[in-house]
Amino acid sequence: MSKTILMLGAFDTKGPEHAFLREQIIGRGHQILAVNVGVMGTTNLFPVEIEADQIAQAGVSSLDALRAANDRGRAMATMAAGAAAVVRQLYDQGRFDGIIGMGGGGGTSVITTAMQVLPVGVPKLCVSTMAAGNTADYVGQKDIVLMPSIVDVAGVNRISRKIFTRAAGAICGMVEMEPQETGEDRPIIAASMFGNTTQCVDACRVMLEEAGYEVLVFHATGAGGRTMETLVDEGLIDAVCDITTTEWADEICGGVLHAGPDRLSAPGRRGVPHLIVPGCVDMCNFGAMETVPTHYKQGRLLYQWNPSVTLMRTTADENRRLGEIFAKKANAARGPVAFLLPLRGVSILDGDGQMFCDRAADQALFDALKAHLRSEIPVVEIDANINDPAFAKKAVAMMLELIAQARQNKFEKL
Repeated sequence: MSKTILMLGAFDTKGPEHAFLREQIIGRGHQILAVNVGVMGTTNLFPVEIEADQIAQAGVSSLDALRAANDRGRAMATMAAGAAAVVRQLYDQGRFDGIIGMGGGGGTSVITTAMQVLPVGVPKLCVSTMAAGNTADYVGQKDIVLMPSIVDVAGVNRISRKIFTRAAGAICGMVEMEPQETGEDRPIIAASMFGNTTQCVDACRVMLEEAGYEVLVFHATGAGGRTMETLVDEGLIDAVCDITTTEWADEICGGVLHAGPDRLSAPGRRGVPHLIVPGCVDMCNFGAMETVPTHYKQGRLLYQWNPSVTLMRTTADENRRLGEIFAKKANAARGPVAFLLPLRGVSILDGDGQMFCDRAADQALFDALKAHLRSEIPVVEIDANINDPAFAKKAVAMMLELIAQARQNKFEKL
């Protein structure tokens, strides 16, 4: 069956390149919806359904104003905002099945900004000169595929011809493959996991699935936490079993796996049941040992988890601050929330006798949490390590209790 692929790009400067891409996609039997974001003009090489003036207007400006200002940064920001608004509107109207774009730095920013407003599962592919290094700003929390252009997106030559052809094949393959629906409609629980809490989260996942839930596990690497929060905000998650909140340790210590200050906020905003555990808050993450900031190399407990990851034990003061932050997040929640605290260690490394074992530091978090938390929010302590079977069993029981409470609250409002 023929599909429609939205082709987004700056056709004023990259018309021939997109014309070639368009031919390859049409050659596969699919249709093109061309959207131009080029501020300085358009192309006559192929039909353009949505021109740049409409994009600029959606970005609350005009092409004349952008040209007169002669400010590239302002132009890119305006066209990115406009492209996001128009692309989302076209998607909501059912006008396309997948999206592809090609560009350099500015073009990639505009294209991926538009892609980020689309739901997870919509095929998204960007051929980019920026598809290397830290691509977090371009990908965001969405399933955007970045394909290195190898050479600049400037002409159709013996290298770019191969890349553009393969890109066309990739997006065509993506729209042709329809995910199979299982027919199941189980409620979804999101869970956060790290290497140091895998045993616990795996056990929780099995028990929750046996109880009739679908469990989505997110790796607490910064991007994982942000993605989980985004899906909660989008209304795709029914409850959150937040076993691994380590990203907050990186947030306050300057680690590389921070998820931003909004972490732990989305469940409260949406009013979904939220079980919070201080999993792996005993550690802050850095890269290889030589990447650890100089001011941490003296007097701090460091552990080389692998050649690319160095862990730093958090202090009592840092844990006290985490407790205050966790309490503030929970106090703002509109739905059922509770805490489960493992008294024998918040990670493998914090187990009895292990390298990061520091019960005073753990207790500093627990005490600060209880001191600042609303009195009606449950705090349960269990004399176990976070990875002990008893802890997982209790976490599942509390998660199910919070879900039942949310259902009861909803029923009483009817």
